[in-house]
Amino acid sequence: MGLKKPPDGGWGWVIVVVSFFTQFLCYGSPLAVGVLYIQWLDLFQEGKGMTAWVGSLANGVGLILSPICSLCVSYFGARPVTIFSGFLVAGGLMISAYAPNIYFLFFSYGTVVGLGCGLLYNAAVTITCQYFDKRRGLALGLVSTGSSVGLFIYAALQLELLELYGLDGCLLIVGALALNILPCGTLMRPLDFSKPSLPEKELVQYSIYNEKEKSLEENISILEKGYSEEKFVRPLTISDSKQENLLPEKESATVQSKETDVYKKKVVEQKKFCKQLAKRKWQLCQNYWAETVSLFKNRVFSALFISILLYDIGGFPSLLLMEDVARSANVKDEEFVVPLISIIGVMTAIGKVLLGVLADIKFVNTTYLYVATLILTSMTLCAIPFAKSYISLAILSGLIGFFTGSWSIFPYLTTKIVGIEKLTHAFGILMFFAGLGNSLGPPIVGWFYDMTQSYDLAFFFSAFCVLLGGLILLVAALPWGNMCHRDSTKTAPKPYIYQPASQV
Repeated sequence: MGLKKPPDGGWGWVIVVVSFFTQFLCYGSPLAVGVLYIQWLDLFQEGKGMTAWVGSLANGVGLILSPICSLCVSYFGARPVTIFSGFLVAGGLMISAYAPNIYFLFFSYGTVVGLGCGLLYNAAVTITCQYFDKRRGLALGLVSTGSSVGLFIYAALQLELLELYGLDGCLLIVGALALNILPCGTLMRPLDFSKPSLPEKELVQYSIYNEKEKSLEENISILEKGYSEEKFVRPLTISDSKQENLLPEKESATVQSKETDVYKKKVVEQKKFCKQLAKRKWQLCQNYWAETVSLFKNRVFSALFISILLYDIGGFPSLLLMEDVARSANVKDEEFVVPLISIIGVMTAIGKVLLGVLADIKFVNTTYLYVATLILTSMTLCAIPFAKSYISLAILSGLIGFFTGSWSIFPYLTTKIVGIEKLTHAFGILMFFAGLGNSLGPPIVGWFYDMTQSYDLAFFFSAFCVLLGGLILLVAALPWGNMCHRDSTKTAPKPYIYQPASQV
């Protein structure tokens, strides 16, 4: 099936607004987990590397399971997935209030909330890309801004709730706020699909297969009926015939023999049909893996997945641990005019919108724009070990937040590379590696601190990872500057239509 032409407006703007609020409500607490991270360190007395797993899992599990999340969105649609995810996020936050140890938080806050966030993100990106084409960069920028605004507001909100109600009350209230995802999901009206006209030969094959599908239920009903008649009705008929002597014994035996032959024939037909159905499912699996292999044959796509993995290993920890970095640098609490994580949130929102607008400009190469943000991010990370005051850390936090806004053009870049037809499949693969980086990055930085009692070496390592990922993507994109545009104009492959065996 092919998608209807994107309206680039109309109800699409409603989709943008509700997707914005879903990202705001689900990612607000996980991205601002740095505020809770300090509380968990004091409460459970675990190492920084161990405690960092909670926030990294919350932001990484959903991305690691992104291929499954994408399949759920493709199969069930964005609306049901969004509503279901609302219950996951709200429930995970609420039960985290009763966590007896850090390991329980790995499940409640890390896994349950993380899975809900992953489902919501895939649903929001998919339905937004379906509704927009020419303004897709702007639409995705506005949608992804929701998580940044959530980071800014939730950082200050959770600090206030911690002072008023403690850690347990804070998580319960934040979980209750997440229930507002449910009404947002009801407004995600799916875009209509239009069925392309099939060639006459394929149409005949498709109708033949439909008839075979219908015959499966008929075969089962006939088999059950024949079995029940053979087991229950026939003895009664035989006994009645003996009593009334209406049929001779030879004629009764002939009738029974014919019924048995018909029953066996139906069994054989059912077995043949099941084999045909199994072959069809196996062919669909082969097509899926063949499409995956074809994606990795694209050099830019292969470089992109390496780049996103290294970026999240190196760049993501600063979003979670900046508050603890300031505390380790002996910055006094009185100097904190605005929480550093709130500054990151505001600048990330600004970066997402501005970079999204830049991505819509025709003469701007989206790949080079994304590479530039990676290189500048690595330079900023190198400067963190030298910052020992609140002002310097605030400036660096703002720069990191702005360059992190490149996340809004990532779906746009993926669409340019593989095309809208393969977006869901390709995006699921890329998000898997992004989630892997999110999950590994903060614990690695925490372990560096546990070994050296300093964040200096950790952030030099982070800067190297981000820079390496940017250079790999740059080298892959240099030989063909218009590679992304050419890939996006390729026609989609014809859908596979199963051809059953003629004898069945």
